[in-house]
Amino acid sequence: MKTRSLVVAALLACAAAAAPIAQGVSNAAARLRNPAILKEKAPDTYKATFDTSAGVFVLEIHREWAPLGADRFYNLVKAGFYSDVRFHRVISNFMVQFGINGTPSVGAIWRAQKLKDDPVTQSNKRGYITFATAGPNTRTTQVFINYKDNAFLDGQGFAPFGEVVEGMDVVDKLYAAYGAAAANAFVRIENEGTPFLTKTFPKLDYVKKATVAP
Repeated sequence: MKTRSLVVAALLACAAAAAPIAQGVSNAAARLRNPAILKEKAPDTYKATFDTSAGVFVLEIHREWAPLGADRFYNLVKAGFYSDVRFHRVISNFMVQFGINGTPSVGAIWRAQKLKDDPVTQSNKRGYITFATAGPNTRTTQVFINYKDNAFLDGQGFAPFGEVVEGMDVVDKLYAAYGAAAANAFVRIENEGTPFLTKTFPKLDYVKKATVAP
């Protein structure tokens, strides 16, 4: 009887310890589903660390380069939007793109959150990060990092808002053999999320966790 009581007590203790973790996960999910509360102004300069399946790289973001883009990225990273997100478009000698959330219902919410364009103040140099667009004033959550100087993008309204300051070698080695194949299946990515990518493009690298620091 005493042994049974000890087992029950241990199970209750484990449940109590797990409760704050579960609550934290729940709160994070709730925040991602409420873009209206993710409107914090970013610091003038901040760093975002991306722990990926290929290693760690660090971005330094400059708000003066593209204020709206820097603010959006800051809030997305802080809220955990990029966790478990795949690098779904990796074009060697061009760029690597990511930012489709692995949970379709979350992605659908953010696809409606169009961001006005920032003026282009910096060129799309190697290692610079920029929001992807589908035309004027259509930025949402997808971003890309330039593998080389892509100045031809400047005149198309692509406004860099930061740069890789550590780990560009990690960015360079992200799995690229699929090319644009995964990106071309974007409708299925949006509708089916991470399970589709894991099954169909299992070698894609991904973000384990992204964090920000002033």
